[in-house]
Amino acid sequence: MPSLYVHIPFCEKKCLYCDFYSIENRSSMVDFLSALHREIEMYRSLGDGVTFETVFFGGGTPSLLSPEQLGSLLSHLHEVYKIGSDAEITVETNPGTVTTEKLRAYRLLGVNRLSIGIQSFHEDELKFLSRIHDANQALQCVRLARAAGFENLSIDLIFSIPGQTLARWKSNLNQALSLAPQHISAYSLIVEENTPLARLVASKQVSPNPVEEEAEMYEFTMKFLGSHGFEHYEVSNYARPGFRSRHNYNYWTHENYLGFGPSAHSFWKQQEAGFGKRWWNIANLSHYCERLLGNQLPLTSQEFVKARELMNERVFLGLRSDGLDLTRFEREFGVLLSDTHESTINQLINEEYAAIEDRRLRLTPKGFLLCDEISERLLP
Repeated sequence: MPSLYVHIPFCEKKCLYCDFYSIENRSSMVDFLSALHREIEMYRSLGDGVTFETVFFGGGTPSLLSPEQLGSLLSHLHEVYKIGSDAEITVETNPGTVTTEKLRAYRLLGVNRLSIGIQSFHEDELKFLSRIHDANQALQCVRLARAAGFENLSIDLIFSIPGQTLARWKSNLNQALSLAPQHISAYSLIVEENTPLARLVASKQVSPNPVEEEAEMYEFTMKFLGSHGFEHYEVSNYARPGFRSRHNYNYWTHENYLGFGPSAHSFWKQQEAGFGKRWWNIANLSHYCERLLGNQLPLTSQEFVKARELMNERVFLGLRSDGLDLTRFEREFGVLLSDTHESTINQLINEEYAAIEDRRLRLTPKGFLLCDEISERLLP
């Protein structure tokens, strides 16, 4: 089932590692929300006869929205599109931007999942990452969410921060577990182009952790969270049974999704034509608003994704998540990978990089360490 994504581009402070489109100046919030409502309306016909399974407010920092602003957006989405009665509705939340009253209001609006960007429980690491909160605010945010009635909480953490030791990372994971979240996203720190972090690395003011240490932290994460009852269902994501991110899972399985807001991406399959269409919005707030004010879609580009590319993406996304469904792959693309790549698959299984369960090819923890390389070997 398809999904809706809403990009809120405002932040109190942009983090030095972040390459998502966001700005710190919120003076254009009213104009942005007006334009956003207009864009939501412009795709009404595409949603005819479709029930959307998830809604995700990302950013930026969506928790900067007042309950009235968020309520207006949700009300408009419900008016324009059919959203399932049991839909997963997520708001990304940063500690230091919410109160008990705001979170209770969010919950009453129908928000049933929070993704909390904690990243670390150590003050020096938070300072390096240029986060606006401290460790106490991170703990308090989770407590406030529980008090507001949220029973589905995800915590974001970052490992392999320059200078971070395995012992430091273990303490972050232990602290996260003490908060009893239903979901943990644990990402290694990536040096993205055109970010302050990339410039610091280029000027040798910051040295990334050695690859071997990063791999050690990743291996520990997989084993540690697995031993505490978390399913490792995507390279960087772990969930208690029944609490996987339905929204992200739809991305990874090539379900349809509509994205609204500057820099937002969309994907829609044209089954009868044998291809999908992908488009994305301009990553500039003023131009985004100007386009919509003139009744123009704020697109920066679009492309048609043909069967060959969809096959390649399905292999890559499937192996990154909970496995490549060989039966579905054959049904949709007419290719039986277990035949065309029999020797490669057998070798991966024999060397304990992968396993097949119920016609689904899954990577082992050992295989996740080489996910990209293995995906290349299995492309049709």
